[in-house]
Amino acid sequence: MAETAPLHMALADRLAQLIGADYVSRDQDTRRAMSEDVFSQGGVAGLVVAPANLEELSQVLEAAHQAGAVIVPRGGGMSYTSGFVTEQAGAVVIDMRRMDQILSVSAEDMLVTVQAGATWASLQAALTPLGLRTPFWGPLSGISSTIGGGLSQLNAFFGAGIWGTTSESITCLSVVLADGSIVRTGSAGTAGGSPFFKHYGPDLAGLFCGDCGALGIKAEITLRLIPAPAHEAHLSFALPDLASTARATAAVARTNLASEVCAFDPNLAKIRMRRASLLQDMKTLAAVIGAQKNVFEGVKQGAKMAMAGRGFMDDAGYTLHLITEGASAAQVEEAARTLRDLMKGHGGREIENTIPKAMRAAPFTPLNNILGPDGERWVPIHGIVPLSQGEACWQELDDLFASYGSAFEARGMTSGYLVTTLSTNGFLIEPVFFWPDARYGIHETTLEPSYLAKVPKLLANADNAALVDEVRGKILDIFERFGATHFQIGRTYRYAQTREPVTWALLKAIKAHLDPDNRMNPGVLGL
Repeated sequence: MAETAPLHMALADRLAQLIGADYVSRDQDTRRAMSEDVFSQGGVAGLVVAPANLEELSQVLEAAHQAGAVIVPRGGGMSYTSGFVTEQAGAVVIDMRRMDQILSVSAEDMLVTVQAGATWASLQAALTPLGLRTPFWGPLSGISSTIGGGLSQLNAFFGAGIWGTTSESITCLSVVLADGSIVRTGSAGTAGGSPFFKHYGPDLAGLFCGDCGALGIKAEITLRLIPAPAHEAHLSFALPDLASTARATAAVARTNLASEVCAFDPNLAKIRMRRASLLQDMKTLAAVIGAQKNVFEGVKQGAKMAMAGRGFMDDAGYTLHLITEGASAAQVEEAARTLRDLMKGHGGREIENTIPKAMRAAPFTPLNNILGPDGERWVPIHGIVPLSQGEACWQELDDLFASYGSAFEARGMTSGYLVTTLSTNGFLIEPVFFWPDARYGIHETTLEPSYLAKVPKLLANADNAALVDEVRGKILDIFERFGATHFQIGRTYRYAQTREPVTWALLKAIKAHLDPDNRMNPGVLGL
C-alpha cells in the first residue's frame, strides 16, 4: 500500500473536486469493509468512491483512468464468488449504492428506467402502486442487491420460472467504460432515440449482462413493464425423495405455469425454519394478511398460517413450492389444477402453503440468513443444467456430500440444497454450506442488530474453511462434467477454462477494445 499511497492521495483530491469530499472515502475501516464479500476477503481498497449519477460516474472513471488506477465496481455487496474482491490491494472501489434513483416510469410505453444502484425492493415499491411490474423482479436478496449488480452477475428467482433471468427483462443500457466514455445500447444508441427496444442490429446490451463488471459499469438501466398479475395461487408439496423432487421440478418448468419454483431438501428446510425468529414470523404473518384482497380473506389466511406454525414441515422431507399468477381468478385456478395433477403424478402430497405465501407477501426480507442459526458461516454455490440433466447432476452432488458425511458431522458442518428453475430450460441446483467459523465485517453490517445480538460469535477455524474450499472444488468438477453454466462467475467459476478457443479469443478481443489496460475489475471471468 505504501507505494500506491501518493497516487491515491492525488486521485482522492481530484475526485473530491468532482463529486464532493463526503463521497470519497479514505479511512481504512470503510476501505476494508468494501473489500470483502459474503465468502472472501481480498486486498484492501485504496479508495471508495460513490458517484451520484451517470455524469459523475463518467468523470470519476476518466480521472481514475488518467491516474492509472484499477477500478472495481460494487453494488449491494452480496457476491459470494469474489465478484469484486481482488487479491491486489489499492483498487478504487466504485460504490454504486448512491446511484439509487428510479429515473422514470412510463405506463404508456411500459418502461422503467433506473440508476444501477437502485435495489430490487425499491423498484417494487415504486411500481406496485401503479399496478405494474418488471417480468423478472428480483432475487431473494433484493432488499440489498442492486439492479446493476443483478445485470452484472445475473439472478434467479422472482418471476424467473416464466420470464428467465435479469437480462431477459431489459431493453437498453447506458454503460460507462474504463476511460469514462459512455456506451448506449439498443434503441437508446440512436441519436435522440428512446430506450424502448433492445434489438437494433447486434445486441450490444448482452455484452454487459453477466460480465461481472469486466467490460464497463452499468449506470442507467431500462426494463420492460407488464401489468402486475392480479391473482396468484400458492402451492406446496412434500415428495418422497431426491429423484422424485428433481423430476417433478423439471416437469413443472416444462409447463411454463409457475412464476416461482423452489425446492428444498430436508436439511435446508429444517435450517430455514430454525433461522426464522418469532418476530420475523409475526412480520410475515402481517404481510400475508395485508396482501389479501379483503379483510375476511386476510384473517382466514392468517389463521391458517398461525395454526400450521412451523410444524407442517416436520415430516415433509423434500418439498417443492410453487407460485402461479395471472390476470383472472379462472386462469390461476386452472393453472393450479394443472400443477396439482402434475404433482400428484410424481408422488407429491400437498402440504400447507406457508412458504410460497410468505415469499410473495414479503419477498425482500432482511438478510439475516447469511449466517446460520448458531452463528455459522454460510455460502452457496450453484450450477444450471438442462432440465433432462437435473436429476443426475443433483444425485452426483448428493453422493459427494454423503461421502463427506462423517467429516462434516465431526466439525459441526451442515449442507443442503435449494433448487429452482429458469423459464422452460434451466434447472438451477444450489448446494449450501454452513460451517463454524468467524464472521466478517459484512455480516456485522448486513444482519439486523437485534438478530445479530442473539447469534453466537464464533472463533476462526481455518480447517473448516479449508474443507469447504475442498468440497466446493469437487462440486465445480461435477458441474463442469455436466456442462453447467453459472451466474455471478466472479473469480470462482471456471469460465475461461471451459470456453472454446474461438469464443474465448472473441471475448478477450472485446475486453482489449473496451479496457485495453485491463484496469476494470481485472481477474473476473478469468480475464
